[in-house]
Amino acid sequence: MVERIKSIQQALREQKIEAWLLYDFWKRNEYAQRILDYPKHILNTRRFFYLIPATGEPRKLVHSIERWNLDHLPGEKTIFLSWQSLESGLQDLLKGVKTVAMEYSPNNAIPYISKVDAGTIEMVKRTGVNVVSSMNLAQYFEARWTEAAYRDNLETAAAMRQIVDLAFRFMKDRIVRKERVTEYDVQQFMMGQFAARGLATGVEPNCSVNANSGNPHYEPTKEVHSELHEGDFVLIDLWAKKNAAGSTYNDITWTGYLGKSVPEKYAKIFAVVAGARDAALNLLKESFAKKRPLRGCDVDDAARNHIVSHGFGEFFIHRTGHSITEDLHGSGANMDNLETKDERTIIPETSFSIEPGIYFMGDFGIRSEINVYITKDGQVVVPGEPKQTEIRAILL
Repeated sequence: MVERIKSIQQALREQKIEAWLLYDFWKRNEYAQRILDYPKHILNTRRFFYLIPATGEPRKLVHSIERWNLDHLPGEKTIFLSWQSLESGLQDLLKGVKTVAMEYSPNNAIPYISKVDAGTIEMVKRTGVNVVSSMNLAQYFEARWTEAAYRDNLETAAAMRQIVDLAFRFMKDRIVRKERVTEYDVQQFMMGQFAARGLATGVEPNCSVNANSGNPHYEPTKEVHSELHEGDFVLIDLWAKKNAAGSTYNDITWTGYLGKSVPEKYAKIFAVVAGARDAALNLLKESFAKKRPLRGCDVDDAARNHIVSHGFGEFFIHRTGHSITEDLHGSGANMDNLETKDERTIIPETSFSIEPGIYFMGDFGIRSEINVYITKDGQVVVPGEPKQTEIRAILL
């Protein structure tokens, strides 16, 4: 942990933040738990504070009953028992500090980072200390991939592209042979392909036909699903990672038409969606090439403005993308200026999806999803290329 503390202090100095005040109660702040490597087997039924200054020794404030819980961390320890001694202990802990970062988002603008309750923020502020968001600090220590995870993900992405082709071929074969095939059958086919390649997923992938594709979060089940027929539009959304510790997710969406020639109404919307996807990707490439800071909300704007300019803004009812780590929805910056205004800076060694879509509820929806990884030296990589450039005519 000594090296971790040094890394945190370096990040604090780079971001010009005086100190990071990590707080938790009942393991509700998973950032504090993971960043401090809090022992999983130890109870956390009382409050603790851990102050890491940009320079100097860290300091701890722990409850008498759980006074040993932070002993794996460096720094002087103060023990409190009563609520009065908690408040006085916090006052002493923060003596000489003017500003601290905490897992807090002003106005809850980014709820993913808001792990510290308002009352605790108020208590800290009563000591005379200003509280700022730790949003960029947290993602630096939570969302970055190791080089091994990146290399591993390239293999996963290549396997996922193969599964896309195999899934479309599975649909074609069933339809050509006049055999019944459903969304659920396609989903289970993809699950079988995952297993054959040593991939795993927490939630089963999606196959949506016709109107079901107009629901961004539709999921077929064994009991609830639709059949696929010649002349249908189909969307598949699949996500998986290697079934091994430290592996990261690949999450992609492709669309197809169960016929020999894609109708204009689908081709037209796909072209708009693909243009939005590429506008976001081009902004990323340009910004990192010029070493210009870029936020998640800026990437969302690039994709959304493209769709709005083509007259379909009201049908883009989803953020542009989400962070990807060992979790499908990770703790880094989301590409979002719709559901939230994600002002977290996109940093090297992180990954996220770009997945604009146009959704006509009750008719059809088109999404084109790729993943992006920013290398340590700022290269913008799309694992699993080539990306989709037109709707697949599956019966060709």
